[in-house]
Amino acid sequence: MPASKTSVRNSNISPTLLESSNGDDVGHPEGLRVAKAYDVERTHSSDYILRSGFAGGLAGCAAKSIIAPLDRVKILFQTSSPEFAKYSGTRMGVWRAAHQIYSQNGVLGLFQGHSATLLRIFPYAAIKFVVYEQIRSVLISRPEQETNVRRVLSGSLAGVTSVFFTYPLELIRVRLAYETRKDQRASFVRICKQILNEGKPAPSSTSGGRWIRNWRGLHNFYRGFSPTLLGMLPYAGVSFWTHDTIHDIFRSQLLAPYAVADGSSSSDRHVPLTVWAQLTAGGLAGMVSQTASYPLEVVRRRMQVGGTLKEKKFPGIWSTARVIWLEHGFRGFFVGLTIGYIKVIPMVSCSFFVYERMKIVLGI
Repeated sequence: MPASKTSVRNSNISPTLLESSNGDDVGHPEGLRVAKAYDVERTHSSDYILRSGFAGGLAGCAAKSIIAPLDRVKILFQTSSPEFAKYSGTRMGVWRAAHQIYSQNGVLGLFQGHSATLLRIFPYAAIKFVVYEQIRSVLISRPEQETNVRRVLSGSLAGVTSVFFTYPLELIRVRLAYETRKDQRASFVRICKQILNEGKPAPSSTSGGRWIRNWRGLHNFYRGFSPTLLGMLPYAGVSFWTHDTIHDIFRSQLLAPYAVADGSSSSDRHVPLTVWAQLTAGGLAGMVSQTASYPLEVVRRRMQVGGTLKEKKFPGIWSTARVIWLEHGFRGFFVGLTIGYIKVIPMVSCSFFVYERMKIVLGI
């Protein structure tokens, strides 16, 4: 039996789709769509990169804006803020904490740190989606390469790349959200100066001493980066994998008439899902990825606010995890997970939805 037929049988892709992707039958309408979906040269063009980056940036900003108040409450819970610890774990704790913030600072208090969020999220989301599309086009250039491992790897590498370039802004955002003092208004510039000067050695007259002092200050902006990196591998990887897998399910012959815009069962990623199907795929992706990465997120938050605590300690990953274990046990690694679900499910759902729709608007 010819190798091409064997690959068709093993890949669960119709012969028409597979032949079209190899350029043997691109005259067929279905073949044109699939050839476009696996067009590596087109995906690597500067025009595609710019358009997908813009679509990703807008998607990230839209998603973060709708959950900004919940995001601030979640950060206060994760970091064990003394003023809000009494609400953590209670049935109405989220709403009571939000009400206290509103009573003290008004609506703007619920969005404290959101400007830093938007400043960070646009490049973060843009880089994440661009890198995902680029890596995916390399690892999955043909239909038979649509495997779980390649999908998870594409998402993980995209997440790691984006978080590396935008992490300092994430740290500043967390500090702004953590700030609850009534006598001093949170300021972007003040928080930056505070982070820069935390844990610095005494001033030195030697060039080497000055270099070490300056390096320590810049290094502060990456405090908590290690658990972030470890957490991003499962979070981004599982998120993109779940999203693409749910897409495949919705594009099956059974669900396609209800879930695909044109009602056809096709593996073509350029045919959009209906609104409810796209939102569902994104929501499930957010729920699964949040569960997989949440313990590392809790560790990261505790490390990020280390400089604001009275002890002024800056522990590592394992020592921070040990403190959480001793204080709260296993449940301590999932403090605020309910808020996480309430926050992440609509956020990721909105992010994927806006991104997919913006791709249509921008012609990619």
